[in-house]
Amino acid sequence: MKVLFGTDGIREVVNEKLTVDLAMKLGNALANFFGSEYKKLYIARDTRNSGKALEMALVSGALAGGMNVESCGVLTTPGLAFITKKEKSIGVVISASHNPPMYNGLKVFCEGFKISDETEEKLEEIILKGLLKYSDYRGIGKYIDDSSKKEYVDYVVSLYKENIQGNDLKIAVDVGNGAAGAIIDDIFGELGLNYTVYQNAPDGFNINENCGSTSPQTLSKIVKEEKYDLGILFDGDADRCLFIDRYGNLVDGDVLMAINALKLKAQERLKNKIVVATIMSNLGLEEYLKKNEIHLLRTDVGDKYVLEKMLEDKATIGGEQSGHIIFLDRSTTGDGIITALETLETLKYFSKSLDDLLQEISKYPQHLENVTVKDKVKIMKDIRIENLTKKYQSVEGFRIVVRPSGTEPKIRIMTEGSNKEAIETCITEFSQLIQSIDNE
Repeated sequence: MKVLFGTDGIREVVNEKLTVDLAMKLGNALANFFGSEYKKLYIARDTRNSGKALEMALVSGALAGGMNVESCGVLTTPGLAFITKKEKSIGVVISASHNPPMYNGLKVFCEGFKISDETEEKLEEIILKGLLKYSDYRGIGKYIDDSSKKEYVDYVVSLYKENIQGNDLKIAVDVGNGAAGAIIDDIFGELGLNYTVYQNAPDGFNINENCGSTSPQTLSKIVKEEKYDLGILFDGDADRCLFIDRYGNLVDGDVLMAINALKLKAQERLKNKIVVATIMSNLGLEEYLKKNEIHLLRTDVGDKYVLEKMLEDKATIGGEQSGHIIFLDRSTTGDGIITALETLETLKYFSKSLDDLLQEISKYPQHLENVTVKDKVKIMKDIRIENLTKKYQSVEGFRIVVRPSGTEPKIRIMTEGSNKEAIETCITEFSQLIQSIDNE
């Protein structure tokens, strides 16, 4: 069982569980575990104040272990993933994605993909057992402070230059004071889009703060007041993307997958006519896809599980309601900028507005509730949680998902159904039970 790595790398509050000492040890473990196969470690980070300190520690550990290191500076997670694939190497993104600024994280990539659970366990063994190894002075790695981000920017521009130029939509873009802000002009500007960027003044502490995909109300107000055709939201490391329609309504990942899947099918890019989503995705997505002769496959929550299923069933598109969407023929991981451009291309392809496409997709009422707890494991193992879940699963036309957060000390409750009273009763009953168990 993993101790340091969670569902998306190591992610903790800085200087509590995530320290520069741990970052240094991970750098050294990577050098020793991967050193015989890969000669360079690429590092990227988002705009958090703690990022540079963690980067310097990570660099020191890797260099001391004999591995060369190249810093890509501030760059999105999918940007770093692309570089590791292109260069056939390994990399680490220093980011806590959508989490607030007191958090940070270390996500390891190998040739474009996040490393496996087995590899994470082996790295943990090296770190926790103190099996660190240091090169002699002649074998210390070389450090290159030279960003490779242009390779990623040029790649993305090349994908959409022909099919997206001439788009005259007036677009508002919220980069969440995060990593997308460092490259958004290089991509959207080169493509000739009519856009304005908001929330692009990072100070190290305002990433995701009342902005970006975790706080869509900020851009929603701007879109309505300034009469934009649509808005685009990114999270801190830009692996997620959500849209705002011209009326200020949030367009989630389920809808973005639905409309893009239809275009992929028309373009003959939709392999096996399937879309992969999680157990949290709305029933409306499933019904829309079925109506268009596309089959939906569901997985547990987490982009890792979505990707595994996509690779297994050779799917082109998959993702989550959060806007973490993978276009596997374009990227090996969720890429918010690619999701945004694919969606703009879809609007142009069908010659329809975002509002027109939204009207074609029904959405079942869904309620999400987060309960902060001290011990997630104890709660999820309690038989009373299982019994209550079974009770509501037996209700016709009603869905319930109870799961621990992979990144925060919370239990997440999702209910879906047409009966509002049943939803409220279910949420209340589960919240009270969870709090009771946690206090025992």
